[in-house]
Amino acid sequence: MNAFVADPSIRHAGLLTPLSAIRGSRDSGTGDTEALVELAHWAASKGLRVVQILPVNETCADHSPYNLLSAMAWEPSTLSISPEWLPGMTPAQWTKCLKKHGVEELSSGPVRHAAVQALKAEAFALAEAAFFKDAEAAALADLDAFRTREADWIEDYLVFRSLRTWNGEHDVVPDWPVAHHTPAAAREWIRGLGGSDRTRWEAVTRRHLFVQWTAARQWERVRAEFDRLGLALMGDIPVGVSLYSADVWANPSLFDTGRSSGAPPERVFKSDPFTEKWGQNWGFPLYDWSTMSRDNFAWWRLRLQAARRVFHLLRVDHALGFFRIYSFPWRPEENASFLELTPEEAAARTGGRLPAFVPGDDETPESRDRNERLGEMLFRVLLEETGDHRLVAEDLGQVAPYVRPVLEKLEIPGFKIPQWERAEDGSMRAGDTYQRLSLATFATHDHPPIRLFWEDWERECEVPETAATAQTSMREMMDFCGNRQLPVPCAYSAEVHAAFLHGLFATNSWLAIHQITDLFALKDRFNVPGAVGDQNWTVRVPGTIAHWNRLFAPELKRLAQALKNSGRA
Repeated sequence: MNAFVADPSIRHAGLLTPLSAIRGSRDSGTGDTEALVELAHWAASKGLRVVQILPVNETCADHSPYNLLSAMAWEPSTLSISPEWLPGMTPAQWTKCLKKHGVEELSSGPVRHAAVQALKAEAFALAEAAFFKDAEAAALADLDAFRTREADWIEDYLVFRSLRTWNGEHDVVPDWPVAHHTPAAAREWIRGLGGSDRTRWEAVTRRHLFVQWTAARQWERVRAEFDRLGLALMGDIPVGVSLYSADVWANPSLFDTGRSSGAPPERVFKSDPFTEKWGQNWGFPLYDWSTMSRDNFAWWRLRLQAARRVFHLLRVDHALGFFRIYSFPWRPEENASFLELTPEEAAARTGGRLPAFVPGDDETPESRDRNERLGEMLFRVLLEETGDHRLVAEDLGQVAPYVRPVLEKLEIPGFKIPQWERAEDGSMRAGDTYQRLSLATFATHDHPPIRLFWEDWERECEVPETAATAQTSMREMMDFCGNRQLPVPCAYSAEVHAAFLHGLFATNSWLAIHQITDLFALKDRFNVPGAVGDQNWTVRVPGTIAHWNRLFAPELKRLAQALKNSGRA
């Protein structure tokens, strides 16, 4: 184990970024494993010890890193296609492939997912053909060993993933032929293939096996480099998987597909009318905890074992959902038809069911006790597979009163968002009062960067009805950050940026992690919950990692000073 993970007594600083947002020196339109190694070297040179990324499991067509096609497989677009990283790829093939797909244009703007996937699919096809033509016996043996080692999930995955390719990469399983709907029916269908169909099927399956074997090798290489540098790589375990994922297809009994997981209404997402009224409808099926318990949560254990091989730390997404989870009796595709309905009208349409907590709310002492015991039991299972101080629970939202005491009892760090951490009198809690076992940050991938918060307050200061509240927000943030002398209201400035950098690092939290947009004082937002379209998961940080020192020289000078002053360097 990396010694870093074993010692939470030492405070560390880090950064958070979607992998897709960074540009490596050999960028091909989205961040990848090779760029992540570059980021590790850059972070180490700045005194940062933690790099947190969003999920990198294979995703569905919407490209959200939280909408998983597989909880076990790696997303192919995260992989480097350069000759040094991709078995079978030659420099000549690589150069020709990049030119054909217009890599200069792909690398210059936001992520264009479809174009990047087309480029990488062709690169994998070229590399695979060359690999199997000239592969040495040791490489083939390693691929076979990988398939044997991962048999508990990869055999079902390969059938599912090949069926998806067979059906034109269509996400929705019910739209496939009936013979493909279940593992048993699909295997019977496969046994009946002959001639050219059999040849095609074997080629498709081999391609997906080659991609996942390559992915495992590349991610193991990333882990080794983080170990060598003494850095911690923090991964992300999403709360759910797609209804049309390999996991649900192969193990339907493990999931409750009759409801759709989400989160209740809350003030943070008032920009979206549906989430303001009904909450967030994520569309993921619920876990059937009772069924999962019969084999001692084997699916979860397998998932965590795979993650441990790469990540030193794991963020458990929506930790509240392990105690009780808010869910909908309708799919996200139906949200618009429910937007204008009253609860009575919605219930009439759904047979009496409404969005609610499962297994139940906290309205009685008995239900509160049940939910608390469920969450504690499940987190103990997670700890059995991960060990001490590997998990960090994303405990944000409408936090039930028993959640944080359970996490503290189990010594699982939770999140501290300073602007939401309030004392009993409503004032912001001082950072030096935070529990040591916690992660402090101003923003997650779902939130605006702190600069946008500040500029919103600045605009509100010009409106008589909101001026007092906005000025109070500015004042208490600067007080929290240790810059009480700054006159507010004022524009976002170098002084404000320096204060935010210092304020987070000065907290008592074990981990203080700035989202990369906050590190560089950028305004870009990675995700707007409830929004649909290219605005989500396409933002990229300006410049390649190699050019950040020049592009962000003033910001990095402030970072160095904040690290030094806080003792986190």
